[in-house]
Amino acid sequence: MTKNVRVRFAPSPTGPLHIGGVRTALFNYLFAKKHNGTFVLRIEDTDQNRYVEGAEQYIIDALNWCGFPFDEGPNINEKFGPYRQSERKHLYKQYADELIASGNAYYAFDTAEALDKHRKEHEANGKTFIYNWHNRLKLNNSLSLSAEEVQSKIAAGEDYVIRFKSPQDETLHLKDIIRGDIKIDTNILDDKVLFKSDGMPTYHLANIVDDHLMEISHVIRGEEWLPSLALHILLYRAFNWEAPEFAHLPLILKPTGKGKLSKRDGDKLGFPVFPLEWKSPEGDISRGYKEDGYFPEAVVNFLAFLGWNPGTEQELFSLEELVEAFNLNKVNKAGARFDPDKTKWFNHHYMQEQDNLKLAEAFKNHQEELKTIDVDYIEMVVSLVKERATFINDFWGLSHFFFTSPSNYDEKAFKKAIKDDTAEILTKVKRIITHIDDFTVNALQTDIKGWITDNNIGFGKIMMPLRLALVGALQGPDVFEIMFLIGKNETVKRIDNLIEKI
Repeated sequence: MTKNVRVRFAPSPTGPLHIGGVRTALFNYLFAKKHNGTFVLRIEDTDQNRYVEGAEQYIIDALNWCGFPFDEGPNINEKFGPYRQSERKHLYKQYADELIASGNAYYAFDTAEALDKHRKEHEANGKTFIYNWHNRLKLNNSLSLSAEEVQSKIAAGEDYVIRFKSPQDETLHLKDIIRGDIKIDTNILDDKVLFKSDGMPTYHLANIVDDHLMEISHVIRGEEWLPSLALHILLYRAFNWEAPEFAHLPLILKPTGKGKLSKRDGDKLGFPVFPLEWKSPEGDISRGYKEDGYFPEAVVNFLAFLGWNPGTEQELFSLEELVEAFNLNKVNKAGARFDPDKTKWFNHHYMQEQDNLKLAEAFKNHQEELKTIDVDYIEMVVSLVKERATFINDFWGLSHFFFTSPSNYDEKAFKKAIKDDTAEILTKVKRIITHIDDFTVNALQTDIKGWITDNNIGFGKIMMPLRLALVGALQGPDVFEIMFLIGKNETVKRIDNLIEKI
């Protein structure tokens, strides 16, 4: 690749960043880093009516939490700033005027009521109204009016928009890195609005101008923008600018595989669709992967596989490995089904790779009952139970017996473990435990297992009631590890408690 790679992630600050947007940002980041390029963040806030306070900071926080911060953007390396479109609006009018001067755009004075009337008339005849070559001369615009009439309307302060004049009777041959060759008949294109009556550009104009001025080399964006590709290529042509290369990512589908995963699906289907928790201005709270206990590494790993495949059996990738393996040619055209269970599978794996002390600190902060417990002790507990955990909040259910003595016993486990001679056997085991001076896992294991073997007793006959006494159920890590951690006095006390219940 000869040209400098510069890609941009250009979200609108209209609410929390959907997981599909995070995937788009990730693929841009991976492509940039793969080619020693620059990952740019641009805030596309031209639609001021939909602007939501706090959304821009949320986007930045989300990228930082995921581990792929932008190289260039608001307040960071502002080489081509500003990076908020609302702060660049002085730029766009001159480019809209340039298109009018070259005959590629025109003023349109049609009111919303007039356009609505045209739509209804077309619908009544079973047709769809499209504002383009076949009717533009019949409508209220600078192509159907004299220059004097146009100037008079503008001078009188009449509202107008600037529309692109899409070409007639032409076949466009477009290229997409993921989709391949695309043919478009220009006769089906409408004359899109480029500049609105409120003095702000539409997405189409601002997007093209900014990508050109910021020297963007590749536009990697969602499939929903594919219908706009023809217009964008035509705009580049109208300005006589070199167009960037385009790649349109596949949709992320609901777990059923039917329909696009939406912002509303998380609350409806019971899993997050946002990287971080979001509190709306109205006070509504939406779940986030971070607050739900997911590790950023897991989120990045599962997002990478939503539409991309390395072509090997490998599923677990660090961010650095993803950069090395990533290739846009290995991104699929077909939609990628979102699988919440696979997401948990990734999180379970990354749980095993986490530092035990950090997990212990997080567990302590998460669980009220641990506020006074030494974190070193919690760390030892975590090391024993984390292989069965997917989230931090799984720890308490897997380890509560390390911190509190069982207050009752699982009914089925009690019936299974307790026999007529269990109380007598446990009394003898308790005596062995009491006399062990070197209270270590090895000493406990050697003495108790040795006694079981010497007396020709089935292991289950002793180990099951012993586990029941310590845990309250027939679950948990190694019995000898439990005894060692809770200590001799607590072990003896728990055995006595069970004997009393028999």
